[in-house]
Amino acid sequence: MKIAFDVDVLAKQMSIPDMVHKVADWGYKYIEQSPHPRINPFYKHPLFSRECEREYKTALRQAGVELSSFIVVYRWSGPTEEQRKHAVANWKKIVEIAVNMGVEVINTELSGDPNQQEICNGMWFRSMDELLPLFEREGIRVEVQSHPWDFCELNNETCDLVKSYRSDNLKYVYSAPHGFFYDQGKGDVRSMLEYAGDDLSHVLFADTFNQTLDCRYIANPPWLNNQGRSDVAIHQHLAMGEGDVDFDTMFSTLRDMDFANKKFAVGGDSIACVSYFGFPEKMDVQAPAARERLEREFLLR
Repeated sequence: MKIAFDVDVLAKQMSIPDMVHKVADWGYKYIEQSPHPRINPFYKHPLFSRECEREYKTALRQAGVELSSFIVVYRWSGPTEEQRKHAVANWKKIVEIAVNMGVEVINTELSGDPNQQEICNGMWFRSMDELLPLFEREGIRVEVQSHPWDFCELNNETCDLVKSYRSDNLKYVYSAPHGFFYDQGKGDVRSMLEYAGDDLSHVLFADTFNQTLDCRYIANPPWLNNQGRSDVAIHQHLAMGEGDVDFDTMFSTLRDMDFANKKFAVGGDSIACVSYFGFPEKMDVQAPAARERLEREFLLR
């Protein structure tokens, strides 16, 4: 199992070399590269100039850190065909970048519109039919996660989408801070993880509140949802222990599933990624503590 850190909380604060060295200082050996304005921006075409690539590779080499995976977010589920076509082009470029960087795993979302579920479902299958041969040819493991405010927010239904392809190149990501969306507030992590089963290749660790409980989130002022004219989904990525997620059951279940020792035909090891956002001023304490807990829970260190 690779224990990685999602660098979103750092990328907004510092340069790529500083970001890489900071992760190394916290004792991590792997980086999960979430959307970055110079590399793989949200929804837009990947960039990654020669200078940026050289800068990143030099920093990785100096720090003794590797990339476990990329995270990309493209509108491959539409809802318009123009958006879908742009997203497919983006996918083709990020696969090229991943291969060049020696990265075999790409973590992604469905990225559709919950108000147009039927259209987005069909668009996603159209994109997958087009892209899966590329993933297979280039040896890329693409991992899909449900996400709040998507055309499918549910764990089991998204697992069924993934499992329907019966492909070694398509697997599932369980994101703990989205878990209360995954089963509409029950938070039954054991059931969800066991449903993912052998297709579970990647877990994101962070805490959150149960959005279905009274006053866990209070969204003010009204302009947050454009005076009621826009949809808003609130979720958080807090440090483990700061929210409502049942991590004791989660770790117990993952140990029962032997998640730490799983090897996949494409992409190799399973990945456990610390996915803390929002509080960079706390990371010097929280990031090493999270790594230590993952090592303790999975590797008995």
